[in-house]
Amino acid sequence: MGVLGAYLGLELFAEEIQLDKVVETQVLYEESAVIDVFEDTSDAVVSIIVTKDIPIFEEYYLDPFSRFGGFGGFGGFGGFTQREQIGTEEQQVGAGTGFFVSSDGYIVTNRHVVDDEEASYSAILNNGDIVEAEVIDKDSLFDLAVLKVDGKDYTFLEFGDSDAIKVGQGVIAIGNALGEFSNTVSTGIVSGLSREVDLLHEVIQTDASINPGNSGGPLLDYTGTVIGVNVAVARGAENIGFSIPANVASQVYDSVREYGEILRPYLGVRARLVTSSLKESYDLPYDYGYLVQRGESVDDLAVALGGPADKAGILENDIILEVNGRELDESYTLSFAIQSLSIGEEVTLKVWSKGEEKELLAVLSENPF
Repeated sequence: MGVLGAYLGLELFAEEIQLDKVVETQVLYEESAVIDVFEDTSDAVVSIIVTKDIPIFEEYYLDPFSRFGGFGGFGGFGGFTQREQIGTEEQQVGAGTGFFVSSDGYIVTNRHVVDDEEASYSAILNNGDIVEAEVIDKDSLFDLAVLKVDGKDYTFLEFGDSDAIKVGQGVIAIGNALGEFSNTVSTGIVSGLSREVDLLHEVIQTDASINPGNSGGPLLDYTGTVIGVNVAVARGAENIGFSIPANVASQVYDSVREYGEILRPYLGVRARLVTSSLKESYDLPYDYGYLVQRGESVDDLAVALGGPADKAGILENDIILEVNGRELDESYTLSFAIQSLSIGEEVTLKVWSKGEEKELLAVLSENPF
């Protein structure tokens, strides 16, 4: 009995030792992965500096009664202080983060970082060099912008497939924390997917620390691939940050690279969201999707003649139920679904038309407007 007890105890102790080894191995692997990713990618991350000409004022004392003996010399009145602008001085008024997406100087960041039309922008590289940055275009739908700096052979990051990420996987965020501490690295996990925050749709939620100044920095997986562009932190909450998916950011960059500007794909329909009340009013068979309807003017056609929807066979009073297999509703709108795709891309539309469901294929074109 004693021998058996000793044997069982030894076996139990061996399992505890083995468990400790597994945990230690996992911790060391994660630590090593983070270090490797940071060393491989930090040269591609830049601080975006926002500067602006700020008026300079000079204050002087004016006593209009000085000829009567100065202060109090006439009726007990004194002088007053006056300000006069004597020029302007360039000052830093903001900061953010960006990262190279090409060796020839294209940088992705957030739109709100470079949204001031009167400001100038520059990028501080990891080696301390400062280069002027030109804003090529700013995205009207997503909080993204593309900049360009002169030069070549920059270290740059690759976009990954953000549709393939999983809740719980480890992530690394690099950014210009608080606008002061460049190339600050933080780690965490993907906490959620397809979130909506501050008019942004389908964003990635993470608990990796994202602070003011981190905006525009990359969210990386453990291979150093970009899976998101950090954009926001939830106000009044801890460890809740958000990133724009890499698939969206890569399409914005590809458009700038190909067309010199951000162009949006076009389906060519006028449609309204189907709600419970609209379903009752029109006796519709669904409480989701988009009802294709004309506008108030005779020129506001339901389906644009010769457009992608027209060529695909969509008709007035059809209901577009799904785009590429995903249902359309108030959280996943038709506008977002189409504009997050690319010009020339073929899209599968599930449509209810004349009492039956069907699938139609449409090839998205450039928006003519």
